Amino acid sequence: MNDWIAELFRDPNLARMGHAQRVEDLNLGLGWLYYGLARVLRPAVVVVIGSYRGFVPMVLGKALADNGEDGRVHFIDPSYVDDFWKDAAAVHAHFARHELSNIQHYLMTTQQFVESTAYRELGAPGIVFIDGYHTEEQVRFDYESFRDRLGSDGVTLFHDSRYVKPSRMYGPDRIYTRTVKFFIDQLKQDPALQVFDLPFGDGLTLVRRAAAPA
Repeated sequence: MNDWIAELFRDPNLARMGHAQRVEDLNLGLGWLYYGLARVLRPAVVVVIGSYRGFVPMVLGKALADNGEDGRVHFIDPSYVDDFWKDAAAVHAHFARHELSNIQHYLMTTQQFVESTAYRELGAPGIVFIDGYHTEEQVRFDYESFRDRLGSDGVTLFHDSRYVKPSRMYGPDRIYTRTVKFFIDQLKQDPALQVFDLPFGDGLTLVRRAAAPA
């Protein structure tokens, strides 16, 4: 695993974006949680919405590969930040450099994905990771698009859930306010859910169905 992480961190962009990674001691930060959840839950289907350079889909893809059960990551990103995800051959090569062949990228928004054949044919996700456009309205759409499709032990993870603050991710002329926290605050009012915040990096919130009464 250390060799794989060392190769991952040869790209400095994969140590960015608020997952509390640390290169000097090959520390995946919150990535250990992503990896561990996928190893414990052993899902056949994982959905990742948004990623700057693929840190989360690759860590989850590595976990599924290590499970040895042919699990796949379905990665949705329309490449609005820049052109990084627009060339399918380059995307395939990017993942292949890290020995991963189980990540399927969809160059589209969640709104477009839910209208696609891939969405209709998607199995029940065990993990949904939401890290796309960080507004209350968009993460609500992302969450509700997969909420009723989750497996019985499924979990949804929201990144960038700690602060309400401006995002310059899309450039100085497209600054917007990240409001994921507002949606998380609403989910915390639902007694049918378990909602757990982790105040590391830019924040991570885990959401799952509450256990049925005994």
